Amino acid sequence: MSRKAKRVQEKTKKKVLYKLIVVAILVWLAFLILKYAPNYVNTEISDKTNLVINNSNVTADLKKDIIIENGVIYVAMEDVKNFFDPHIYYDEKYNQIITTSENQVTSMVVGENTMVNNGTSIETSGTIIQQGDTYYIPFSSLKDTYNVEISYIEATNTITVDSKDRRYVLAYSTKDNKVKAYPTAFARTVDTIEEAEKVTVVQNDNGKNNVVDGWIEIRTDTGKIGYVKEKTVTNELVVRETIEKKKQIEGNISMVWDYYSEYYSAPDRSGEDIQGVNVVSPTFFTLVDEGKGKIYDNAGDAGKQYINWAHSSGYLVWPSVSNNSYIETTAEIMRDYKLRQDLIENIVSLVVQYNLDGINIDFEYMHDEDKDLFSRFIIELKPRLNELGVVLSVDVTAPDGSEEWSLCFDRNLIGEVADYIVFMAYDQYGTSSTKPGTNAGYDWVKANIEKFIGQEAVKPEKIILGIPFYTRLWEENSGNLECYTVDMEDIEEVIPENVTRTWDDNLKQYYVEFVEDGITNKMWIEDAESIKAKLSLVSEYNLAGAAYWTKDREPDSIWPVISEALGVE
Repeated sequence: MSRKAKRVQEKTKKKVLYKLIVVAILVWLAFLILKYAPNYVNTEISDKTNLVINNSNVTADLKKDIIIENGVIYVAMEDVKNFFDPHIYYDEKYNQIITTSENQVTSMVVGENTMVNNGTSIETSGTIIQQGDTYYIPFSSLKDTYNVEISYIEATNTITVDSKDRRYVLAYSTKDNKVKAYPTAFARTVDTIEEAEKVTVVQNDNGKNNVVDGWIEIRTDTGKIGYVKEKTVTNELVVRETIEKKKQIEGNISMVWDYYSEYYSAPDRSGEDIQGVNVVSPTFFTLVDEGKGKIYDNAGDAGKQYINWAHSSGYLVWPSVSNNSYIETTAEIMRDYKLRQDLIENIVSLVVQYNLDGINIDFEYMHDEDKDLFSRFIIELKPRLNELGVVLSVDVTAPDGSEEWSLCFDRNLIGEVADYIVFMAYDQYGTSSTKPGTNAGYDWVKANIEKFIGQEAVKPEKIILGIPFYTRLWEENSGNLECYTVDMEDIEEVIPENVTRTWDDNLKQYYVEFVEDGITNKMWIEDAESIKAKLSLVSEYNLAGAAYWTKDREPDSIWPVISEALGVE
């Protein structure tokens, strides 16, 4: 090959190599652009006031713009509902907004510069503003209600809100730093900080510093959120730790109702030891018929002695507050915020007076149209009890029953708000039944627990399973049907000797049938075996525990069964 040909060939090779290098560079640049270009897109919202809640910028999720007038921050009611109080409520009767938090209930009349916080009237720096169908809440006046710190950063038109019950950490930059939008050097710079400048360290869901691939997430004093290299932040200062709410009881709850009517005094339990129980619920309190929130207090001196006995014996005391099935009295109270507050104040006073550990709300027989208002009562009661460190449990019936006994409960909402929801798993076939049947069959109880968890979406760890210490004797006579309640301790006296007992494996109960004086008697027996079977559902579904209706209807032999099944001494 001639020299000229060789030179042409070498030149051609160089051109090809050059083109390959250029193509490779272009491909690499395209790759970098595709990979990192999104990191440089400016997603900040600059034409409205930004809202940063617990180090998360939620401005894009605001339904309405925030208003700032005369130093007062106004947030639309629907945004307060979305971010701070899902149960905020407009009370049409009194033209007021009612909002609740962990320990506070606050009501504000539209247009007035006062609010009532846990029963105390307080002046506010702003009033609720109505614009069309939108109510704007003077949010800066509610920092104590929501237990938050609120700051307005004028330079960046940003509001920061920090919950006082969450972990809060400060640190300092070791150098002049560029704060990146993402945890990579190839990202847009959202802010700059100087050496020794203080920053807030963002915490993750586990309560730890949010660190990604060596980059730590921070919030600057201007309210901007982004990342710097972890090694460039030092001298961390934990301002506060997350406040964890402690349970009164670790492990299973085992509660027994201790019933006595308003015509009697509290039972004398001195010297008694109830094995397998850690909570007692005496029936101290009932609504006064037409009493507009007044409570009949049937504790008295005997009740004080009962409480002293319980506490000295290691039992928590969660007395029941019953509506005594006063349907119209209940309706009147539920339909009026001020009457609900009167009732709540009366409950709070009783809690303080008797040094109670909890309250068990036992409202039965209510109008189904009052379902949401009964939920309002529970929503408004819970923060007041939280303030005192007192447990709230609420009794409900099985789902899918009658309007006034079953459909009057929003089990999902009650289960969300209350500490516990008590499923009264009895009266499967009650006094109004047109045919005989079991009082609490295992299969029926189990099916309804699954409805609570599935259909009603109640967390299993919130459910206490109510178990009966009684059954019913059914008498069939020439087409007529009557039934009588029989306590567990009296069952053996009712069944004649030599009557065959047949085990029903679906109901997990023995069944007996016998004829006396021409009358056919039928009974589904509650005994150690049936109770043990129902108690097994507590562990099977990871329920909160069990409760028993009621004390002194049971044989003494049942308590060791309960103790072993629930692991409660």
